[in-house]
Amino acid sequence: MTENIYGLFASEIGENFVRIGVEKFRASQVADWMYKRGIYDFNQMSNLSAGLRTKLRGNFSIDFPEEQTAKQSADGKTIKSLLRFDDGEAVETVLMRQPYGNSVCVSSQVGCAMGCKFCASTLAGLERNLTGGEMLAQVQHAQQKLPEGQRVSSVVIMGGGEPLANLDEVLRFMRLCHEPSILDMGYRSFTVSTCGLVPGIRRLQESGLPVTLSISLHAPNDEIRSRLMPINRKYPMAELMGAAYEYALVTKRRVTYEYAMIHNVNDSPEHARELANLLRGKLAAVNLIPLNAVPESGLERSTPERIERFEEMLKVRRITVTVRREMGADIDAACGQLRNSHQKGGF
Repeated sequence: MTENIYGLFASEIGENFVRIGVEKFRASQVADWMYKRGIYDFNQMSNLSAGLRTKLRGNFSIDFPEEQTAKQSADGKTIKSLLRFDDGEAVETVLMRQPYGNSVCVSSQVGCAMGCKFCASTLAGLERNLTGGEMLAQVQHAQQKLPEGQRVSSVVIMGGGEPLANLDEVLRFMRLCHEPSILDMGYRSFTVSTCGLVPGIRRLQESGLPVTLSISLHAPNDEIRSRLMPINRKYPMAELMGAAYEYALVTKRRVTYEYAMIHNVNDSPEHARELANLLRGKLAAVNLIPLNAVPESGLERSTPERIERFEEMLKVRRITVTVRREMGADIDAACGQLRNSHQKGGF
């Protein structure tokens, strides 16, 4: 059985090569083919001898996911792909193209165990964690969708799964992307999302990587948040907000709070006042998200009027707030929708 080398650093590839009697410097050549040129077949690596290619092929594989299906938004700015790995599991990744750069939303797990009421990713539960290499492949796949000369400029780890429940591999993924011989991306290009795993927030802080933390808050108080997000029963808001405050204090980086606007659940003027009081004086920004409704949840999107009023109430109270521009609503761009549709035979 061959060993997969995709997702390894060049130094790790070199150690594997030495083990079978191949010169260590060959690892840099192979890494360049994989990560810079997007070539995953040893036979196409023309600066390697025929004998060496045969030897590598007999001992190693380069496992890159297959695109099972893809959807492009009508405006051409968003492409959502369903990528299938060798074990048959599939995850979603989304490429979002904007005038200021190209962003990729990456999945960190196959499925999700968190049980948030408004999210399609969690409907079938958690299948498994993704490796750092499998996350890297999502970014490289998106890169291949871009016109020549363009590159992925930022990554949000907000797709399927809970990133902080798979933190070791998420950290490895970001370090892979940062490596000059791979994608050479700055750490400040990354945003890591969490539904509220407090120990994970502290571990991310201790990693020393200057990445942005995004917290899926979605409620201004424990009563509503516990109904929407079961994790709040384990790590209630006082504990979560304390960890977020410390993260901002130590890293000097503003924490983003994601807030899905759900009709008659969390979108009243009183809820806006509560949220403003919660965040006042903190290094924080609120991202209001018009709910991309999942039919199974029974939850509905707030009206544009209620969203606008909510936004204005936060602004008046000097809370930094934006309303997320919808990208890909016409292609089921919310987490888990494309995967679930495919599992049900929708494609």
